[in-house]
Amino acid sequence: MRYVFVYGTLRAGEINDIGQAAARHGVDAPRMIGRAAVMGRLYDFGDYPGLVPDETGNPVRGDVYEIDEALVPVLDRIEGVQPGIDSLFKSREVNVAVMGRELRCFFYPVDDVSVGGRTRIQAGDWISYRLARDSVAALKYGR
Repeated sequence: MRYVFVYGTLRAGEINDIGQAAARHGVDAPRMIGRAAVMGRLYDFGDYPGLVPDETGNPVRGDVYEIDEALVPVLDRIEGVQPGIDSLFKSREVNVAVMGRELRCFFYPVDDVSVGGRTRIQAGDWISYRLARDSVAALKYGR
């Protein structure tokens, strides 16, 4: 079993919902440990966010799950992570405080060079940002 910190489309209810990804691939359901935050800068990439870890940044909200090792390659595919191939998202590790304890989690950040010209999500929460952004777009374009 491993721990993963998810902050974007892998969060429950989002397009790459971690629980649904596990079910589609016949992997044991991930167990939610709790809500948490990683210090960094969150950016809008359109359909998904990118997190640049940065101790001087803001808290970026997400969720910590305990997952079966068999789910790791599924998540890697969703995030486009392949051994030996440079990609937007990287698989890294970070210590995350959750439910009164510190856990070593892997997560999928982006490099600083990838965020040039992107809108920074100041509040550090992809879901609330996406909902607000999409609501404004719907009003603007009558959707």
